[in-house]
Amino acid sequence: MSDLVAMSFDDEFKASEVVNTLAKLQKAHLIDLEDAAVIVKNSEGKVKLKQTQNLVAAGAVSGGFWGLLFGTLFLSPLLGAAVGAATGALSGKATDLGINDEFMKELGATLTPGTSAIFVLVRKATPDRVIEELKPFNGKIMRTSLSVDDEEKLKAALGS
Repeated sequence: MSDLVAMSFDDEFKASEVVNTLAKLQKAHLIDLEDAAVIVKNSEGKVKLKQTQNLVAAGAVSGGFWGLLFGTLFLSPLLGAAVGAATGALSGKATDLGINDEFMKELGATLTPGTSAIFVLVRKATPDRVIEELKPFNGKIMRTSLSVDDEEKLKAALGS
């Protein structure tokens, strides 16, 4: 089971920087992310959600492959690929995996203008190494699915 961690940052760009850091940590096998997203509340107060997984594109690629395969079987590969890509894109758009978008938007609305937040679903991690990399960003824990004790330990380790 994955653990949810939501952290806020004091400017609009830090959450995106943290996503880049987490991607590097994932390549080093120090963290295994199921999902991640960034919320930015700009200086005008508009909330923008940025997903790290593009489900529409993934669905289109997958659908295109299967459409091409079935189209080849029925002697119409181009039509099969086009129909498969369109169907896959629609399927990807309708699918909401990982962190609930409405939850993220609700929490994002509580941010002050000119700030950002990151939402991550963590399958597993090497906590001491990951926390050490995240400390310089001065994030504040907003919400987690961790136990009360583990959440307090995380807050203490990050200094928030």
